[in-house]
Amino acid sequence: MPSFFVAAITNIVVSGAMTHIPTLDERLCFSLYAASLAINRLYKPLLDRLGITYPQYLVLHVLWEEDGRGIGAIAARLDLEPSTITPLVKRLEAAGLVSRARRVDDERGVLVTLTDRGRALQADTVCLAEALFAQADMSPKRLAALNHEIRHLHHALTQRKGEAPAGA
Repeated sequence: MPSFFVAAITNIVVSGAMTHIPTLDERLCFSLYAASLAINRLYKPLLDRLGITYPQYLVLHVLWEEDGRGIGAIAARLDLEPSTITPLVKRLEAAGLVSRARRVDDERGVLVTLTDRGRALQADTVCLAEALFAQADMSPKRLAALNHEIRHLHHALTQRKGEAPAGA
């Protein structure tokens, strides 16, 4: 990796002795972590009113994109393990938002589908985006560009070289 790149990312002069050790605020990893926590804090009271947690919201969102997915497909979409998704889906089922059924083509698999109540909840989650736009003090265009860059970073960190990021 070129030393100028490392220096640009970490604010460390790598040609000799370190002249500046970056603060947490200068670390991209911390900035992403702190922003994620802030978004979760912003969303929490809104999600509480809807009766769901943020991880449950993400599972529902996957199903709003494409209903009738298996546990493995939901896990893959969220970059999580299936063992993490199963308890979330069980709680969503208990709340009447999704239903689970054994797959017809493979009884080992579980197919998760939205109930009418789960589909209807999507309209109620618009408040999340509204709250983010109101609090962020950034234009929708700037937020979209930021999201694009973060998705590109995620892709670069998780995918093989040569593949294009989804939606790029």
